[in-house]
Amino acid sequence: MSNYSTSNIKNGLKVLINNDPYEIIENSFHKPGKGQAFSKIKLKNLGNGRIIEKTLKIGESLDSADIQVSEMQYLYSDDTSYFFMNTESFEQISLNHEVLGDNSAWLKGQEICSITFFNGDPIGIELPIFVELVVEHTEPGLKGDTTSKATKPAQLETGVTIQVPLFVNQGDTIKVDTRSKEYSLRVKN
Repeated sequence: MSNYSTSNIKNGLKVLINNDPYEIIENSFHKPGKGQAFSKIKLKNLGNGRIIEKTLKIGESLDSADIQVSEMQYLYSDDTSYFFMNTESFEQISLNHEVLGDNSAWLKGQEICSITFFNGDPIGIELPIFVELVVEHTEPGLKGDTTSKATKPAQLETGVTIQVPLFVNQGDTIKVDTRSKEYSLRVKN
């Protein structure tokens, strides 16, 4: 296992803290007028997404984490698991509901996702930025109302309900941003 000293710490590195994998998302070096210089780092827990801050004195080091990220295609789900296939080796894995969390609302099938593994076990998933879903149910749209900021609820084919503009109708295909979980645009059919 390799170590990262304070001189070579940079954003994006995966490190171990208390046997949990973290990613460095922000790093700043401080040299006060008096006293020893230090690095202040902001870390994101790769398992639960929590953000912490840590201060390191010059010369301290952090252990690297055994992290792999694989592109996998979502296949299907059953009552307890979601099944994904590695697009290169065709190996299949199953993820439980805890790993996916509320991300399952954006999966209908065939999406390519990035799955993060720590010591061979899946700990997180990154969805495609945009997914296209069909509007299953919404109130009828108003003719000519294309510029209004007003919205209405719409239930999508995966069962999730989001706010959409008034001109979106039942049966329309829309693009949803999975980061903000909001309507992005209507797809032309």
